[in-house]
Amino acid sequence: MEDPDPTAAPAQDAAAEGRRRRRPEPTPLQRALSLLVRREHSRKELIGKLTARGVDGEAAAAAVSRLAGEGWQDDARFAELLVRSRAGSGYGPRYIQLELETHGLDAAQVAAAMATFEGDWRALAQGLVARRFGPDGPRELTGQRKAADLLMRRGFDGPTVRAVLRGQPDD
Repeated sequence: MEDPDPTAAPAQDAAAEGRRRRRPEPTPLQRALSLLVRREHSRKELIGKLTARGVDGEAAAAAVSRLAGEGWQDDARFAELLVRSRAGSGYGPRYIQLELETHGLDAAQVAAAMATFEGDWRALAQGLVARRFGPDGPRELTGQRKAADLLMRRGFDGPTVRAVLRGQPDD
């Protein structure tokens, strides 16, 4: 049996590599747009993700500014979606406000986003307690403490917690 020609294998490998072309490295703008296509991001969050992926800070900020100018990135739209999403998941106003602040939104943007919520925070809290503790809510003291702790962790204020647990009617 004859051994194959040792010089033939490297020539075949080089030809195969020539056929497989590498994609060019995406630009910061392309990277930012690919993140925004998946879901909304705040300006701060988007710049942070780009720099974590090796994009220079100035290039990341420039790319995000361009996308914001073209309407692809909008902090107000992001904030409204976050309020709607978190409220739908049973979180209260204080929790949502703090989360918006961690995304780099100023007080005016946070207030505007919170004003877009059309629901009732007390009804939301009552629904959360009913899901966790039954339709009548907790009757014993330990259950009421657990319910109060749950509501406080979820970002509801003290008067709302007391009203929900004491069964006070809506104002």
